[in-house]
Amino acid sequence: MSLKARRFEGLDLSSETRRIRMAGDTPHDAGALPAASNTPDKPTHATGPESHAPGGQIAKHGGFWALTLGAIGVVFGDIGTSPLYALREAIAHAQSGVGGDLAVIGVVSLAFWALMVVVTFKYVFFLMRADNKGEGGTLSLMALAQFAVGRRSAWIFILGVCGAALFYGDGIITPAISVLSAVEGLQDAPGLSGRLDPFIVPISAGILIALFMVQSRGTASLAKYFGPITAVWFLCLGALGLYHIFDDISVLRALSPHYGVMLLINDGFLGFIILGSVFLAVTGAEALYADMGHFGKSPIRMGWLAFVLPCLTLNYLGQGALILDNPGAAENPFWNMVPEFAYWPMLILATAATVIASQAVITGAFSVTQQAVQLGLLPRIDIRNTSETQAGQIFVPAVNTFLMVGVLVLLVVFQSSHNLTAAYGVAVTGTMLVNTLMAYSVITKGWKWPMWAVAGTLIPFAFIDSVFLTSNLLKIPDGAWMPLVLGACLVLIMWTWVRGTQILTTKTRKDSLPLNDLIEMLQARPPHRAPGTAIFLTSDPDVAPVALMHNLKHNKVLHEKNVILTVRTSERPRVKEADRVRMEPINDDFKKLTITYGFMETPNVPRALGLCRKQGLKFDIMSTSFFLGRRSLIPSARQGMPLWQDRLFIFLMRNAANPTDFFHIPPGRVVELGAQVAV
Repeated sequence: MSLKARRFEGLDLSSETRRIRMAGDTPHDAGALPAASNTPDKPTHATGPESHAPGGQIAKHGGFWALTLGAIGVVFGDIGTSPLYALREAIAHAQSGVGGDLAVIGVVSLAFWALMVVVTFKYVFFLMRADNKGEGGTLSLMALAQFAVGRRSAWIFILGVCGAALFYGDGIITPAISVLSAVEGLQDAPGLSGRLDPFIVPISAGILIALFMVQSRGTASLAKYFGPITAVWFLCLGALGLYHIFDDISVLRALSPHYGVMLLINDGFLGFIILGSVFLAVTGAEALYADMGHFGKSPIRMGWLAFVLPCLTLNYLGQGALILDNPGAAENPFWNMVPEFAYWPMLILATAATVIASQAVITGAFSVTQQAVQLGLLPRIDIRNTSETQAGQIFVPAVNTFLMVGVLVLLVVFQSSHNLTAAYGVAVTGTMLVNTLMAYSVITKGWKWPMWAVAGTLIPFAFIDSVFLTSNLLKIPDGAWMPLVLGACLVLIMWTWVRGTQILTTKTRKDSLPLNDLIEMLQARPPHRAPGTAIFLTSDPDVAPVALMHNLKHNKVLHEKNVILTVRTSERPRVKEADRVRMEPINDDFKKLTITYGFMETPNVPRALGLCRKQGLKFDIMSTSFFLGRRSLIPSARQGMPLWQDRLFIFLMRNAANPTDFFHIPPGRVVELGAQVAV
């Protein structure tokens, strides 16, 4: 189905009125259209890890087990640091209610079954089937759901925007709480006993600042150590838990859901509050889905079922047994598990594990930003490749600075991991609920499941997600407001960008001349011809580009060869090279050229032009000029959005990355011609 045939319900976002794209009608008429389903390949639901970088590169050299080890290091880093604080917070709430053994066994039971239901059943067995050409994550699911529906759906779009916005809230909190919870091990370090307490926040800040500072250099050289270090971390978690289970073997009763249900019933409303803390045990579960394209389904599933889940289960059981045997250990059960001789090595290992978990979240934020830019939810942003050989290794300076400032503010404001747990959870539960809701369109329209199967699958998942979300919303006065405010700001920015580009495109098209009409006029009154090739980048190939009109008006010249170039973003993560370029001759003087990229690819126009040789069109880059149309916007209170939103949109446009750099066009071959537009 062509992009023109697709519309949102109640909001026209077709190619005629919508310019949600990498570099569309921003200050430059830079020629990129949003996600279009003009790629011939249909999404599949069973893809191998060899298809996608960087996972694909690992698969070629190390195979399945190398991918599994890599997944352990990247995918499970976040959920692997939850034992540092999850049980501590949940049991603290439970002991203020029913108390006794039921408080401990009930919380451990809830944590175990949260891992089983949310992570194992929902993500590992169900949601990982909803892949978009092997890729996962909220924005990939949004594109897949749009494809399954066969038209633009407003509610799917809104869900995708909300999910992407909430992800950034998680991206700020995770590094702060993870590293801080590890460094807090200094409080009980042998021989120090609280003497380092004033330095915990500065030490955590120093570690995180160093982590953000090295992002620009890339992490490919260090990534090979992530898997082994995290694997050792999980082995230590399992070993500590197994050792302490024998402190009170009755803790094995927690494997029955009966005790978790009894705790919720006996504690009443307090049990509902406890769920907000229990959810901390599954934060990071969404990473299984988001990182699916890097490692493939099978390695992630194997890593979870055969290694990570058993280690986490043993550790939570061990913490519970320790508290049953020594109730005083509930104050900080994880560090009370660690024997004195292993304390310092474990502290160093915990810090390394939390840094790796933070790195995975930061890298994820970079990837989500790239997808959001490609899908048109954000303006062009400076995105740099940090590896010449490994795809997917990118660095986004603006996002890196944004995350670093946010993390440092959290450290200063909240001061401890205990306080931060109040802010944690809302963003993650919101993202999980969004994924569940968007999966409805995929399994009904794409998989053609009967309604009874859809209801039997999604209603329980949606109910559990809603319960966890509501429980975490009770923490709003204590800090949960922060990710919600941040998410709301990002939703506002994305909506302003989408709405603004829609208004600008509508106005531009209204004032533009159809390309075919212009060509007829030029044939009737031929202008002076200049040697060489002119490439006009435009977001709408059916109307005369602004730069072409100004070139004719002011320079009164037309090149020998003229190419109307449009860069589209597909609803697929990657596009095959054979489908990259599509050429459509108009007459001897004009040709339409469409270059298509997936929403996880970095556009490179000169490289794509090299593919045109196979279609008989040769480009000499030194005799080719690229014409870009620049629009200078003026806010107008009489049309479009409110004046304040107009100003925000103009601010976003002015700060968008230069299309010359974004599309990797040689600066010396670019000519910019502009016009003034009121919005």
